Amino acid sequence: MRKHLLWAATLLAAVTIAAAPQQFPDTPAARQFSIWLDTFNSGDQSRILKYLQANFPERAKNVERTMEFRKRTGGFDFQKSETSTPTRFAGIVKERNSGQLAHFVMEVDPADPDHVGNFMLEPVQPQAESGPPPGRMSENEAIAALRDRLAKDGASGDFSGAVLVAKNGNPIFSAAYGMADREKRIPNRVDTLFRLGSMNKMFTAVAVLQLVQAGKIKLTDTLGQYIPDYPNKDVAAKVTIHELLTHTGGTGDFFGPEFDAHRLELRTLQDYINLLGKRGPEFAPGSRWEYSNYGFLLLGVVIERVSGQSYYDYVRDHVYKPAGMDSTGSLAEDQPVPNRSIGYMKDDNGKLIPNMDTLPYRGTSAGGGYSTVGDLLRFANALESHKLLDAHYTELLTTGKVDTPGGSKYAYGFGDRTRNGVRSIGHNGGAPGMNGDLEIFPESGYVIAVLANMDPPAAGRIMDFIENRLPAKQAALR
Repeated sequence: MRKHLLWAATLLAAVTIAAAPQQFPDTPAARQFSIWLDTFNSGDQSRILKYLQANFPERAKNVERTMEFRKRTGGFDFQKSETSTPTRFAGIVKERNSGQLAHFVMEVDPADPDHVGNFMLEPVQPQAESGPPPGRMSENEAIAALRDRLAKDGASGDFSGAVLVAKNGNPIFSAAYGMADREKRIPNRVDTLFRLGSMNKMFTAVAVLQLVQAGKIKLTDTLGQYIPDYPNKDVAAKVTIHELLTHTGGTGDFFGPEFDAHRLELRTLQDYINLLGKRGPEFAPGSRWEYSNYGFLLLGVVIERVSGQSYYDYVRDHVYKPAGMDSTGSLAEDQPVPNRSIGYMKDDNGKLIPNMDTLPYRGTSAGGGYSTVGDLLRFANALESHKLLDAHYTELLTTGKVDTPGGSKYAYGFGDRTRNGVRSIGHNGGAPGMNGDLEIFPESGYVIAVLANMDPPAAGRIMDFIENRLPAKQAALR
């Protein structure tokens, strides 16, 4: 689902105009972003409270939560603009306390530019540990350190979920912590099902590349060649499959007021097109990278049109089954799924509550399914052993093609990053009450899967901790 945690949910709207700093364009959207940034960075509780009372009264009832977020981040520094129109301003900010980069999108109502229609702020990569990366350890030392960290975080409530570390395809560590159902006191297990968020973009991309390998899809073809009845002819004629796979098509998101208003009515992938398909591209297709959940939703419809199966049946038959992923799926939220955990998010008072009221009716090709850490290892193994795609298309799938704001590259539904000199491929996901990450390390043979049923960056922090401590390369044979 959503790529990462939507950090600033307490500062979503502004109704007054102030002079924007000179680095911002002179547009309504940029001025609204300037108000948000200046107010949040001030750290002045009375000022922030006044802002919330004027613009977001429900959030004003618990200004302490906003102040806690301000204290944790230290505020944000503007880095650069990526998109600027009168109604949309997007770019990058940096968290002052950790140096974490975040992508923001500020949209104003075209009919009332003093009103914010949508604001999103999300990390561009998992939250990094503060300070320099730790020294590499031996495998045994790294696993021991991980075990101690998880015991501490599990006991304190900072982590609830499951973790698996594998070497050369075989698990060398797996454990679970916290509660799958707090009311019924059901603990998480290694085989507990957790919601994936955007992680199942990897499955969608594999499915598309399978159809490319079979000669049924061409990466250079436009969307309209597979969905000829797509409502917006500009998108249909200009956006290619390659651009959808790399988030360069300008197709935008589907989260926002329209999604919130119709959340439970959106039951099929076509329902999303019926709701949003008249929108034009937000920028010239191919001209820049901007994460697009809606673009991957469209890829699911392409899979349906080409294969003659529903998206869900196709990935079940051609991705999950060949990989042996018996516990992965996307059944609707109103259908019982044994061993599926409940996601818990914090409310305005800091209390943990189920995230059910934020979930879509059903996961989509953009995200929202569920899996286990064991199934994610099976997926990684099937990918690396070419059970899903041949060697050429596996490399095409996972090799970075477009630079992203965090300094890594985006391939086809996979991130391709090098951190502290070590390359990994994979994808993370997060939304209120869910966070996860799968990373495959080709040089060392490690695979790490972390799934959590709590707010980001719970899983991202554990991923950072262990990936920075494991050996960077395979040990030499003697």
